[in-house]
Amino acid sequence: MITGIHGTRRIRIRRAAAVAVTSGALLATGALTAVPAQAVTTPSIVAAGGYVMNNANGSSLYTKAADTKRSTGSTTKIMTAKVVLAQSNLNLDKKVTIQKAYSDYVVKYNASQAHLIVGDKVTVRQLLYGLMLPSGCDAAYALADTYGSGSTRDARVANFIGKMNSAAKSLGLKNTHFDSFDGIGQGNNYSTPRDLTKIASSAMKNANFRAIVKTKSYTAKTVTKTGSTRTMAAWTNTNGLLSSYSGTIGVKTGSGPEAKYCLVFAATRNGRTVIGTVLASTSIPQRESDAKKLLSYGFARLG
Repeated sequence: MITGIHGTRRIRIRRAAAVAVTSGALLATGALTAVPAQAVTTPSIVAAGGYVMNNANGSSLYTKAADTKRSTGSTTKIMTAKVVLAQSNLNLDKKVTIQKAYSDYVVKYNASQAHLIVGDKVTVRQLLYGLMLPSGCDAAYALADTYGSGSTRDARVANFIGKMNSAAKSLGLKNTHFDSFDGIGQGNNYSTPRDLTKIASSAMKNANFRAIVKTKSYTAKTVTKTGSTRTMAAWTNTNGLLSSYSGTIGVKTGSGPEAKYCLVFAATRNGRTVIGTVLASTSIPQRESDAKKLLSYGFARLG
């Protein structure tokens, strides 16, 4: 009987040691701090389509109609900026003279604008801020006209849009097509939550792009026809997440009658970056709510 008691004690001691070793291994690897994927409740979003991925390796964290083609609104401008920033020998201090055509365009379409003044000389850097913060379609037109090739404005714009489509193909995107430089398309401007997220992830590799899209407000000083300096009214970033979700680093809003309310978003917490897209949400507050849910879900999945 005494031997039996000793045997039981030995078994208990061995089991306790095994548990201790296992626990130590888990603590060493950080496994106890990670949240198992199945333990995280998948959120419900109002947006018709959504996608989230781990920006470090491109692995999917959430999908909802992620490959369904939809109108993208001004999230198109992510690719506009990407194409400009990819130009060889790019000079961000190059000055562009604002043409009446750019102003007429935003008036015709009642489009979002940076309120650029005809005749003013504006740097490419300033145009990029005017493109991405207030979502200026006038800035988009100026950039497309400047960085497209051709003898006429129409030809240059068409060439620039061609560069946008070439960039999409180079990323291996099969569900994206652009027929505009700003999202005001002619019925053939579309992408998907997955594709837009990949475009944004690629664009975020550029330091200038990252600096622009995380900026909440920017005041441009332009040069007037007479050579004097004009201080423009401050451009405010339309991405409300920058002020309402800790760690947000971008990226771009979009809206329109067909697109409804869209948001491409990214945030970094504890050295991890989650990036994603919601398309066709129902309002500005709702697209932000959808995005916050998906960001929090993404971080929970990563642990």
